[in-house]
Amino acid sequence: MVPYGRQQIDERDIEAVVQVLKSDWLTTGPKIEEFETAVASFVGAKHGVAVSNGTAALHAAMYALGIGPGDEVIVPPMTFIATANAVVYQGGTPVFADVDPGTLLIDPDEVERRITTKTKAILAVDYAGQPCNYERLQSLARRNGLHLVTDACHALGAEYKGKKIGSIADMTVFSFHPVKHITTGEGGMITTDDPELAARMRRFRNHGIATDFRQREKTGSWFYEMADLGYNYRITDIQCALGISQMAKFPGWLDRRRQIAGRYDTAFLGSECTVPLAVSADVRHAYHLYVVKLGAGTGAKSRAEAFAEFRRRGIGVNVHYIPVHLHPFYRDKFGTGAGKCPVAESEYEKIISLPMFSGLTYSEVDTVIQAAKDILG
Repeated sequence: MVPYGRQQIDERDIEAVVQVLKSDWLTTGPKIEEFETAVASFVGAKHGVAVSNGTAALHAAMYALGIGPGDEVIVPPMTFIATANAVVYQGGTPVFADVDPGTLLIDPDEVERRITTKTKAILAVDYAGQPCNYERLQSLARRNGLHLVTDACHALGAEYKGKKIGSIADMTVFSFHPVKHITTGEGGMITTDDPELAARMRRFRNHGIATDFRQREKTGSWFYEMADLGYNYRITDIQCALGISQMAKFPGWLDRRRQIAGRYDTAFLGSECTVPLAVSADVRHAYHLYVVKLGAGTGAKSRAEAFAEFRRRGIGVNVHYIPVHLHPFYRDKFGTGAGKCPVAESEYEKIISLPMFSGLTYSEVDTVIQAAKDILG
């Protein structure tokens, strides 16, 4: 089976992890800050806060903004559930703004329609690895006194009008799950230029305590105080060592993803059956996913039939995502449901994700392309 996504691990990665296993620090050690600096420097941000996973990173960002009961945060429905869940964890209400039908990115016009006196933040998602329209979103945020947060779990290395994602919004969240651009096994990070937001998130990941064990060890102190109610969202030095090693190879991997996307683009150019998502002219896509729509030319073939046939041929396609507002939890708790975001609901029925990861060979890519032409027409 050719999976839709997969990590790449080599001997240098393994050796980096082994060296930490032989060291004195397995967690709260020096590799945490080293990894934070590597990612923050790459994206052009002043601070990086590493945590145990991407969901923890989203939660930390919502905590840092002080989201709580009565607050609304505008989110797109076309994302993984963790985006909206992070708002709910804090007692806030996610308000779903529909997406653009071509890109499946949050539609700024829909965002504007949903801003109320209760709105505290916009949580945009760089779906599949393509940056949102940050010029419009920043304008809306400034005009209405809102925070702008980016869920860039798909978009490490992406750029908007020449600026790397991670240096544009008030806070930007990344994930290092194995199917992402680099991996720490599980892991996440928030980048920001705001030192106070960074400090809040560092406390939050450590039970609300301002210092960790290594910091106390340096000063010869045992004393600590819990200033906030936090969680144990710490990441380990073992994971960060892997992340540091992966970051050294990341630029080449990103280029490879773009090359694979170009091969797909060329193969499906002008097709009425296999229609890639639109890509804006002013962005550099990071291609965490390569999503296509089943076009009108596919006739009566359903997405379910196409999905099953790809799988029978050993091609691990996937679907990203069921719109969040259609999940039972959101229907029951917030009264959402069909008709809330008609564009996302309609486009969801057509989309399928083809394999996309830097380790794909061109032979495998060509096999996927031929299967798509055979199955979709």
